[in-house]
Parts: sequence; structure tokens; C-alpha cells
Amino acid sequence: MWLTFAVIACSIVAYATEKWSIEGISLASIVALLIVFVFVPQTGDAQVTAASLLEGFANPALITVLALLVLGQSLFNTDALEAPTRWLTQLGGQSNLRTIFAILVVTVATSAFLNNTPVVVMLIPIVLAIAAKRDFSASRVLMPLSFAGILGGMITLIGSSTNLLVAGVANRYGVQLGFFDFAVPGLIIAVIGIVYLMFVLPWILGNNAANRGKHVQSSGRQFVSQIHIDENHPLRGMKSAHGLFPQLQDLTIRSIQRDGDTVLPPFEDLELRAGDVMVVAATRNALMAALASGAASLPRISPDAVNNERASDQLDGVVREFTVAEAVVAPGSRYAGRTVDASRIRVNYGTMILGVQRRSAMTRGLVRDIRLEPGDTLLVGGLNEDLERLRESRDLLLLERSALEVPLRKKAPFAITIFALVIFMSATGMAPIVAASMIGAYAVIATGCLSIRQAARSFDRQIFMMVGASLASATALEQTGGAAYLAGTVVDALAGFSTIIVLSALFAATALLTNVLSNNATAVLFTPIAIGIAQQLNAPIEPFVICIILAANCSFATPVGYQTNLLVMGPGKYQFRDFLRAGLPLVFIVWLTFSLIAPLLYSI
Repeated sequence: MWLTFAVIACSIVAYATEKWSIEGISLASIVALLIVFVFVPQTGDAQVTAASLLEGFANPALITVLALLVLGQSLFNTDALEAPTRWLTQLGGQSNLRTIFAILVVTVATSAFLNNTPVVVMLIPIVLAIAAKRDFSASRVLMPLSFAGILGGMITLIGSSTNLLVAGVANRYGVQLGFFDFAVPGLIIAVIGIVYLMFVLPWILGNNAANRGKHVQSSGRQFVSQIHIDENHPLRGMKSAHGLFPQLQDLTIRSIQRDGDTVLPPFEDLELRAGDVMVVAATRNALMAALASGAASLPRISPDAVNNERASDQLDGVVREFTVAEAVVAPGSRYAGRTVDASRIRVNYGTMILGVQRRSAMTRGLVRDIRLEPGDTLLVGGLNEDLERLRESRDLLLLERSALEVPLRKKAPFAITIFALVIFMSATGMAPIVAASMIGAYAVIATGCLSIRQAARSFDRQIFMMVGASLASATALEQTGGAAYLAGTVVDALAGFSTIIVLSALFAATALLTNVLSNNATAVLFTPIAIGIAQQLNAPIEPFVICIILAANCSFATPVGYQTNLLVMGPGKYQFRDFLRAGLPLVFIVWLTFSLIAPLLYSI
């Protein structure tokens, strides 16, 4: 037991100092436990085996998290959350602070009536999309999002699985909890928690931690591009209104090339027809959105330049894993002085020139006629193998961090439907969340919402290793009697104190242990102890049971404390110490709030 305590303590210190990688610390922790339980003789009936220590890597909670990450990636890759993103953005107006507030309130309210894990899963890609749209760091919102989901889960009986588990144990002792029996303390804690998440947590994390979650954004500069209107183009037949085309509000139309003539704005009563070429200026994000919706088209390639062995030469639209990146024309490049068409960049590399950006001038002519100059930034598109060829070029310098895949919007209905079915099955109890999420993860791959490679990229090996190591520690803690020892120590230390002091101390002990042990294991362990303490003090049992429910949900201080923390850790680029620094104060605030309101609510 003491060796187990030592391994856990060393692991927490190592995670917090961040001198080594999370994967290395996790592996060292598992190896240390294996050495302890394989080579140190064990006594008693409960024997910890190597197999039981490694069972954590097949734990349903871990499998659920990984499958839900794949589902969330499918929503993001298909741009399926454009509508809810727009609604939440409008709800917050032009202020980022109001938008974040709206997200947190929606999270708390929804998590009170649905299991908080699928709620957070549903909102993570929405937050990422809003952060990309508003050009701020997603890390400012993702950790608060997870914490808000946990706070919302404290309000009703079905808010989290922990609540139902405690209610089930308490029912065996004759204590029955109703749906809203702890809604009042839960709401008070949630309101105070949101204030902390809005104004204190960003200050604790600081700018450095927040900037780690900064997503690659375009600089806002304008690229000149062109759109070919053919017989099947969705813009064919569109008419201008008041000199503009409302459907292309994010694009500035520089000119329309028609039958050899150039039509300049304003466009009065002009109808687009097949054969027109629109020369537009737009940001990279606007062009990617136009490609995803079908409003923009891929550049045409002349029949004599087609390479039948190259997949990108056969494309007539955006497909899965079609990636857009930026490349700079290098000084001394052989393409300098050549037009886009004469440079034959697509023939050489397979990458298409989607747009050209130059500080000195912005043409109204066709992109293919632009003469390239050193320093020009090209917006290029292609498949992964095309960009690999371009990386080897010394004439065009590919900006690595600029590469982003174009959302495959035509697959969005599949992604939304699959995700909705997973949420429905898990929320109604039709299927366990691990089964529903696994089925959903396979479905988004089978329907083409994600490729195998994209699904694999949504996994986070840090999460995988950390959860496996933490579950191994939890197994050792339970089997050696370490968890029971800690609980018994709390009971002995509280002998002779008043009821409210005992209740407050019980809350603190449960809240701290739930961040090391799993919240469900902590709840099951402490519920009978809490009931026994209440009976010894001749106090009402219900406040003690509610104390365990609220305390066992205080999983803020470590990423392994709760599933939602693990879900946001990867996308938010958080480190272990970020949760310690931001979560421990929230645990203290929730404990203090409960300690102050419990005497007023329960007359003890």
C-alpha cells in the first residue's frame, strides 16, 4: 500500500513539473507498479496481477473517449456545425467575452438534463469552429467548457453517471433521492463556478498557456482567385442585387470575364451564365468556405497536361483529404517572371494554384495570366501526395503550419445524423455510451466522413498512456486497501467535531480523492461511509449523501479526473499542471460554497 502511495505521489509530481513527456511518465508509472507487484511478495486475499494493472488500456471509459474524439473530428472535418456555430456567435454578438459566456451557460443548462460527457463532446468542435471564426485561442474556452459540463452535472440526478451511482448505493440504505433534490446547491455552485471560469481562470492560465491552443489562422490578407461558371455550377443563373451578389458576401468580385470582355463592378441586373469567369479577392478562410460549399471551383487543367497516374488531375471537386496551404515564391525561383499558366506548377507537382497574394497590386485579370514575382504568396491545393512533392521544391517554399484540409460539406448530413444517434442512444440508455460511440466512430469512417488516416490523427497518445497509467494506480490503490485506509483515516480524524465540520471535511476528502481515484470509485467508496457517519451523529442522512454527490463531481484538478477533461486536453494543448493550477482553486471554491450554504439549506 505504501509503495503504491509512493508511485502515485511521484507520478503526480513528475506530471506537474513537466520535465519529462507525459507518455514517458505514464510508462514509468506502470513499470514501477509492475515491479512492485511482481517482485514484492503480496499477502492477503486481494492479489494485484500484471494483467489487472494493464486492464486500464482496455477500459470502457478510455475507449469511449477515443471513439468520441473520432466523432468530434468528423463533425469538424465536414463543417457540420456551421449553423450552431453561427447561432452561438450571434448569441454572443461581437464580443468574445459574451460569446464565451453564452457557451458556458448553454453547457451548464444542457448538462443538467443530459449526461455531461456527450454534451461536451458535442460542443468541442463548435468551440473550435467559433475560435477559428473569431480568431482567438480555443484554449480560452475548452477547459472552462469541460468544467462547466461538470458543474452542470451537479444540478440534477441524471447530470452525470456519478449521481446515479450514489443514488443507487444510497437506495440500498433506504435513502431515496428525487430528480431535483440537490438542484438548489448545484445551481448556486454552478453560478459561482461560471464567474470563476469567466474572470479568474484565464488570469491563472495566463497568455502562454492560452496561446498553446491557438489554431492556425490566415492573416486576413486577400488572395486573387477565380471561379469558373459551367452548366452545373450552383451560381449559374444567380442575379445581382444593388450591384452585388448576396450569395458571395464574403468574396469581393473584382471583375467578370465574359466572351473576351471584362465586366467591372457595380453589377447592375447581371445574371451569371455558363462560360463566365469571376475574378474574386478573398481571405483564405473565405475561399476555403466557398470551396466547401461548392461556390468556388477547382482550376481547370488543359487536356494535354493531364497525368492519368495522378489522382489530383482527375478531380472535378473537393474530395476527402483535399488540403489547402500557402507557398512563397523563393528569391531566385525559376518561376519568377513566368505567368501562373506558363510556370506549369500543377504539371510539375500536382498542386493547383487557387489564389495569388501580392502586396503591391491586385489585378482584375485572370489568375493564369499573373506573372509571378519573388515574395508572392500562392494559395495551393491538392492531395497529401501532391503537397509532399511540393515540400521538396526550392523554388516554392511551402509554409508547413498553413496546411488545412477543406471541409467536406456534402458529408455533413451523415456526420450529424450519426452523431445525433450516438447522443440519443447514450442519453436514453438504449445502448451503453462505449458501444454507441464505437458504432458511431465506425459509421463516420464507413460513410466517408473521415478517412482512416484522419481518424487516426484524432487520437491522442498522451491521453491513452495517461489514462492507462492512472487506472493502473487506481486498481493498486483499491486492491491494497489504500483507498479504504484513506477513508478510515478521515473518519477517525473527525471524531468529536460538530456535524457541519464533519460534513465539510468529508466533502474536502472526497473532492481531493476523486481527482486521483476515479469519480465513480470514490463515490461508491464514500457513500456508505457518509451514511454511517450521519447515523452515528444522529444527523439527517440526505445532506451527507448529497455531499458525496457534489464532492465526487469535483474532478477539476487533474486531466484524468473526468472524461471531459481528457477530451479537451488534446484540442486545447493543455499540460498536466494547467489542470492543477486552474482546477484546485475551483475545488476549493466549490468546497467553501457548500460548507457555507449547507447549514442554511439543511438546518444542521
